[in-house]
Amino acid sequence: MKKRITALITAAALLFSGCSSGEKTYELTDGKLNIYIFSAGKADAALFYTDSHAVLIDCGEKGFGKEILAFMDENDIDSLDCMIITHFDKDHVGGAAKILGSVEVGQVFQSNCPKDSEEYEKYVKRLDECGITPQTVRETVEVNFGGANFIIDPPAQETYETDPSNNSSLITTVELGYCTMLFAGDAEDDRMAEFTQANEIDCDLLKVPYHGHYQDGLKSFVESVDPEYAVMTCSDEEPEDEKTVKLLKKAGAKTFVTRKNAVRVSCDGVEVTVEYDD
Repeated sequence: MKKRITALITAAALLFSGCSSGEKTYELTDGKLNIYIFSAGKADAALFYTDSHAVLIDCGEKGFGKEILAFMDENDIDSLDCMIITHFDKDHVGGAAKILGSVEVGQVFQSNCPKDSEEYEKYVKRLDECGITPQTVRETVEVNFGGANFIIDPPAQETYETDPSNNSSLITTVELGYCTMLFAGDAEDDRMAEFTQANEIDCDLLKVPYHGHYQDGLKSFVESVDPEYAVMTCSDEEPEDEKTVKLLKKAGAKTFVTRKNAVRVSCDGVEVTVEYDD
């Protein structure tokens, strides 16, 4: 709540006094930013969209692409400016081939840790069929769509001894005006630690890494990013850990879990609102 009050006071001051040199300003060039975090079982898929731009982070498991496409159709979204594949586990890349073959995708950013799997092979084949060369992110990438800034942070190592796929997750920070939203893929202890050591982020919304599984490094990660809201992608069969729920509650974060329903997020540059889909 403190972050929101501070943002509102700052915005009001700028409205009434104008912007002096050095003060942070922003402009909503394409309406508010909407985020739809799908209820996809123990899998990730989050669609960001404004009046005329759309970005997709992860695509759920094989077969889930049609669910994403149906939502896009219902909301008159016929293309993606950008697709971000945080890593190549089947519950993140599974639906990618279907989406790539169905709508125009401007850019694809991907992790640096390929997997020997059917889902990965179909993804690579479809990229080739569509004439898309993905960018493997090894240095921080920053792209802006409609005033929303997406900062894609790569793993610091080429490989990891422990859980190399999850620890190679891309972590994306989304900034709009005074609001910050953090999508942490399936980052595990090594990846969370290196991210917080290199970045100072106080976020309004956190997509909790690794489906809400409790990890030794999660406490320091949550304390570092200090979320007002948290979303965990999980299922009834593989629910969020109770220790993670308690940790987020202690940190003051209002928590949502996609096993209950999809989650809708709206951001106008000053305030973030989060609710379950109807």
